[in-house]
Amino acid sequence: MTHYSPAMDHRAAFAKPRGLALALGWRRLLLTLSVSALFGALNTLSNSTAGIIVVGRTVLVGLLVMLAFGLFEQWPARLPGWLSRWALQLVCVVVAVPFAAWLAYWLTTGRNPDFAHNQLRVVGFGTLCFEGVLFGPWIALGALVRQRDAFARHQALAFELERSEFERKALDARLRLLQAQVEPHFLFNTLANVQELVDAGSPQASNVLKSLIAYLRAAVPRLHEPATTLGQELLLVRAYLEVMHMRMPDRLQFALEIDEAATQLRCPPMTLLTLVENAVRHGIDPGEEGGRIDVRVNLRDGRCFVRVTDTGVGLRSTSRGSGTGLSTLRERLQLVFGGDAHVRLGEIEPHGVCADLDFPARHESA
Repeated sequence: MTHYSPAMDHRAAFAKPRGLALALGWRRLLLTLSVSALFGALNTLSNSTAGIIVVGRTVLVGLLVMLAFGLFEQWPARLPGWLSRWALQLVCVVVAVPFAAWLAYWLTTGRNPDFAHNQLRVVGFGTLCFEGVLFGPWIALGALVRQRDAFARHQALAFELERSEFERKALDARLRLLQAQVEPHFLFNTLANVQELVDAGSPQASNVLKSLIAYLRAAVPRLHEPATTLGQELLLVRAYLEVMHMRMPDRLQFALEIDEAATQLRCPPMTLLTLVENAVRHGIDPGEEGGRIDVRVNLRDGRCFVRVTDTGVGLRSTSRGSGTGLSTLRERLQLVFGGDAHVRLGEIEPHGVCADLDFPARHESA
């Protein structure tokens, strides 16, 4: 099975043309017509033949020589090791000039050049051959150099595009690895909370387990998606906080506030949930009095600003700033947004922590 990738389009775009597309390229044709017409116009100054015929002969010679140049650019497909393609093309240009000049005179004199009895035609034929042999190889050599430079640039750009494609695939693989690290981190923490309730014989264990099952049914399918929206993230956060509230109803209060315009913004999966889980695990859970979590999402000046605050034990009593959740979140944001996404932690008075996140506003359809 052949797998499609954007790099295939780029390679096709920079593939070298073949056949008539190469031999009759519009740049090559334009150059040939321009140079031939110039030489033809100069030849009319010393020729008694009608100017249109003189120019026509010169243009015809130029076109036939151009075809010979293009023919031996592709044929034969393989050459002996001692023969270079460019040398073969230059030799063929020189050889093709007299044949092309004879054909031009044959077509423009009623198929009867009559060189034996018309000295002026012999002079004109000789002039045409002399100009072709003298200037043709140099023009062909210039075209070869320019063509080689252009092809080298195209090849370099094609290689750069392929390198970018490989880098993108590597980043996608790294992002999926980080998301795979988030899955057990979150799921095992949540299941451990349910186990504590069961071990303690709490009557809330059954209700918490039901809420957790409903939450996981919604959350797990999204864990492997490369991106989600803040609206979907908010639904997961609300379900998670409701589970945590059922586990500790007297120790956790929460409130969610999000701009309607921000619900369709793209973000890596588990972005908002990681900040909230960090607040519960390291802020609310360790304290005997619990606390409150507030989640606010605002859209301003083309950027999304997320703030998660808790009134828990604060930073001094925990190591939340270097936890696995936040470190993987920072790396996932780096992979998706580059250096244009920031996560900051700060203490609030009298106790608690404020986690601020900002990143570029990119909509789901972007």
